[in-house]
Amino acid sequence: MTQALFPRSFRKAYPEAVRGEGCTLITADGRRILDAAGSAAVVSVGHGRKEVADAMAAQAAQLAFAHTSQFHTAIAGQLAERLLALAPAPFRKGGRVIFTSGGSEAAETALKLARQFHLERGEPDRVRMVSRRQSYHGSTLGAMAVSGNLARRAPYQPLLPEWGHIAPCYCYRCPFGKTYPDCAIACAEDLEALLQEAPPSTVAAFFFEPISGATLGAAEPPDGYPQRIAEICRQHGVLLIADEVMTGMGRTARPFAVDHWAVSPDMILLGKGLASGYAPLGAVLVAPRVAEAIAAGSGAFAHGFTYQAHPVAMAAGHAVLDILLREKLFDRVQSAGEALRLALEPLTASPFVGDVRGRGLLLGVELLRDRAARQPFPAVLGVAERVRETAYEHGVAVYPIQGCVDGAAGDHLLLAPPFILTDAEAGQIAAALEAALAQLG
Repeated sequence: MTQALFPRSFRKAYPEAVRGEGCTLITADGRRILDAAGSAAVVSVGHGRKEVADAMAAQAAQLAFAHTSQFHTAIAGQLAERLLALAPAPFRKGGRVIFTSGGSEAAETALKLARQFHLERGEPDRVRMVSRRQSYHGSTLGAMAVSGNLARRAPYQPLLPEWGHIAPCYCYRCPFGKTYPDCAIACAEDLEALLQEAPPSTVAAFFFEPISGATLGAAEPPDGYPQRIAEICRQHGVLLIADEVMTGMGRTARPFAVDHWAVSPDMILLGKGLASGYAPLGAVLVAPRVAEAIAAGSGAFAHGFTYQAHPVAMAAGHAVLDILLREKLFDRVQSAGEALRLALEPLTASPFVGDVRGRGLLLGVELLRDRAARQPFPAVLGVAERVRETAYEHGVAVYPIQGCVDGAAGDHLLLAPPFILTDAEAGQIAAALEAALAQLG
């Protein structure tokens, strides 16, 4: 690696990726690595799709950039229309889309839009943006403030406002010590309790991941949780913002994860899979009532990014969506996810595997020192990273995370391969993890 780059870590040696083909990354030394993480739940249609590169090149040759404070482009408007057509029904007539360069920018945009929505409606006291403990919504300061990931917040704590966090929805380690369905969805009722203390007239929005991303490793809610959260928000005039940066664009076998529960939020955040990694691209899907409040009030959203709705990124988004629809990849996620779950099933016999969870092609594997007691490994051992290193030696890249138990302890792996994953590749992932887990003994 060149010494000019500022690396993610100065204590790691990074292989040099030079090419991608399907579900595989090829390194400078010729190794073929199965991308079981989808490069952090980003790659959906696979690496090396020439039609996406061609669409981007054609757009760059025609119009590479025009600033959105001065111009609209047809390619952005058309992509917005296509996304709204996939969104929950209330978005389809009068919904709007704000394009960004990624998920963190989408979260920042949603924070500001939620604030301005309430200002336009004459409720200036609504300033608090609430979310869940053990959540993650982005790396910018606003997105970090609304996140509940303790380890990522810690260095910047003096810079972050404290708006409030409720209990995570994490059935494997229920924070209330209860079991579904006898729990009466206590983790959702925790939002009601917070709003009663807040009081609700000071809360602007509630952010949630329909299925958790990296921080809790694909922990999904029980039926009734998303519906109850939506009901509480409606009752108290709080905007509901679904962070689908990881889950959106088909990763859970539906265009949006909220579709599994027929919930329609006020905003949906997208990123990662929206352009499958071919361009930096995110979006905020805005429900009609939110857009109408701005249009009928001041008439302008006091926010913007230089590269929002970048024409070349729009071309990538169109081309990726073309592939998703033409090859019926939303449907394929279901069968590919089932094949991966089946391949992973033998891992549950390992004394170091506590839980295999998730939906579609967003799966988590929680690692434990003592499965019977659900006791995590000490954080200092870096077990998830050790498993990642061994899996890489066996030709598979996974996404290791620490902190799912208390923000520090608790190791898990996130698996989010491209939607074109084959049964043989699913078996390769399982075999690499089995070999890595064997070394923990």
